[in-house]
Amino acid sequence: MKRKLGQAHKLAKAAMINGPEWKPSPGYTYIKDVRIGELIETPSFMRAIVLDNSSSSTTVLVTSVECHSPSDRSFYLGKHRWGSATEVKVIGD
Repeated sequence: MKRKLGQAHKLAKAAMINGPEWKPSPGYTYIKDVRIGELIETPSFMRAIVLDNSSSSTTVLVTSVECHSPSDRSFYLGKHRWGSATEVKVIGD
């Protein structure tokens, strides 16, 4: 039993030091890597323009919402802050 606990401790310590390497889904990029002024689209078909990037969040101006009911769309339109690890697709170049 003591040997098993030692092995578990060793594995847990190695996992903490060598953490997983997170990558976005194929075809998407993290919003923290998008330049200011770019038009982006989320997997839920929300379109927005990147206004400002910081280390923890990104300020965007949402211009189009497709996946929500018409009565809720007014909430989603406008200026919002999204997490820096939000997966988005850059529209056009």
